[in-house]
Amino acid sequence: MFTIGDFAKHGRVSVRMLRHYDAVGLLRPARVDPASGYRFYAAHQLARLNRVIALKDLGFTLGQVRTILDERVTTEQLQGMLRLRRAELAAAAEAAAARLAQVEARLRAIESEGQMSAVEIVVKTIPPVRVAALSGTAAGYGPDDISPVIQPLYDELCCRLATAGITPSGPGIAWYEDAPEGDGAITVHAGFTVVAEPRDGLGFALVDLPAIETAATVVHRGSMDQVMPTAQALARWIEANGYRSAGYARELYLECPEDRDQWVTELQEPVVRG
Repeated sequence: MFTIGDFAKHGRVSVRMLRHYDAVGLLRPARVDPASGYRFYAAHQLARLNRVIALKDLGFTLGQVRTILDERVTTEQLQGMLRLRRAELAAAAEAAAARLAQVEARLRAIESEGQMSAVEIVVKTIPPVRVAALSGTAAGYGPDDISPVIQPLYDELCCRLATAGITPSGPGIAWYEDAPEGDGAITVHAGFTVVAEPRDGLGFALVDLPAIETAATVVHRGSMDQVMPTAQALARWIEANGYRSAGYARELYLECPEDRDQWVTELQEPVVRG
């Protein structure tokens, strides 16, 4: 038997919490000394305590937790609940991290207003290229709209290229168009440069991207969730130098290590003289 203090230490909870669980009937002491009123707990009660805490972390109220435990949820069922909750929390954390990166990018864009840009803009001709591509639709052109669409497209495209026995011959290229449905929706094209001929059953499109006769280009270093300052520096340069945009910028993924903060991407925006 353990005193309430020792049991609390082994269960990594507070004594106050154990007293509350006793009061609401969730976890009664194994024994209460009739003279002193001291509570004592048995080691096997740690299993119930673990379930109480786990179910609370899943978002259940204490009343619901008591009902679930009284109905004797199996270990397998509880593990399934926890795995689902873990996936939900991981997705929420990933989304929060992406939003934070976008806020930081927007903040850097605001801080750079009125300052001389350190990025180098190069005007050049982009040659035509053949790409293997998959396409999807994003609700808008913001990073929080594009990222959830483009990454699954690239994951699926890699699988389909492997199935087709085709190895990319060059870097990934993404390009964008206004979607037919309007309302600000964007058609997202995720592609890899390939040397391949059309044939049945490829599972992806082979697209011959035309040349861009005049493109204002800039190299962005870092995650594409943080591309805003670079993209806006490019926009300011285009206006200041007598050009106007002639479409969405292509994205040429020059380096894509696992750490996205180390990515190197060239933005290639078609321009014409204003």
